[in-house]
Amino acid sequence: MALLPPDPVICLRSPEQSSYHSLCFRTPEHLYAGTLKGTVQLWELQTNRVSYQLAVGSSSIINLAHTEDALITQEKCGSVKLWNLTDAGYVLQHELSNDHAGYCRMACDVQANAVIMPRVKSTVSVLCSKTLTETIRFSPTADEEKLAPFGSVMCVLPVTLDGQRYLMTGYESGLIAMWDYRTSRVIGTPTLFASDGDCLFTVDYDSVTNRGICGGSSNNLSVFSVDRKALQLVPKSKIAIKNAGVHRVRIRKDLKVFSSAGWDGRLRIFSWKSLRPLAVLTEHKGELLDIAYSDRRVTMWNAPVMAAAGSDGQISLWDLYK
Repeated sequence: MALLPPDPVICLRSPEQSSYHSLCFRTPEHLYAGTLKGTVQLWELQTNRVSYQLAVGSSSIINLAHTEDALITQEKCGSVKLWNLTDAGYVLQHELSNDHAGYCRMACDVQANAVIMPRVKSTVSVLCSKTLTETIRFSPTADEEKLAPFGSVMCVLPVTLDGQRYLMTGYESGLIAMWDYRTSRVIGTPTLFASDGDCLFTVDYDSVTNRGICGGSSNNLSVFSVDRKALQLVPKSKIAIKNAGVHRVRIRKDLKVFSSAGWDGRLRIFSWKSLRPLAVLTEHKGELLDIAYSDRRVTMWNAPVMAAAGSDGQISLWDLYK
């Protein structure tokens, strides 16, 4: 007999009645949420209330990251801001006016103390996470663009393979390219994961099982591996979903499940080992825009939780498949 879909442990509703575009855990008890109105809310999960709100700008906050002592925000208009945590709250320390406006989310590379940002013309910048100054720039050559038109940068993911750092970058054309930090060049030939006008929006990768998952505007999620010798992405299989479009795919840290946030408002949960669908969660009434996992147990529920949020102005918290 199939298991019934679980219920959320709680749903948190926006006090300012605004869509949520991004989520980030700083600790298991502190969940940050970026809104359509350009604010960041700090939810205390011991009380399930907003204890602090930061006015960042007038554009939606499409991604958030928290280092040990600073909050980094990314706005849809392209601005990236570094906020230092003080006794009085968050104070703006550095700001970068990016030339790329859109929905590609930055990535915070804690291991390298770096923030990875999309730029115009298929370009990606690696910034110092303490100063927001550029340290590396990845940009395809004219010859590479002729062989495989990249298009706009849509998703970025830093990975470590055999002790070396690389960057997976998904593009509007449906390609994923692997960049080498040592040479700032593409390795091999970019791999096509979408076709017929489909666009990639999200990618995640697990180095333990050497498998990744990506998705976008199509009605499929694509599974791939990495050829460790050639450092080439190898397509493996596709997982069909009922309605096209996902904003996020996230693999949980314990490698038991992964989740997708759908344009149709469905939160789909899969086994990461077998890739078998486990549940379709229908708590949300608008498109889902982000997913985040706590890395440790949340005291109130004595369990790690998954948070999901989107255009309906609520954050759902889930205790899933321990």
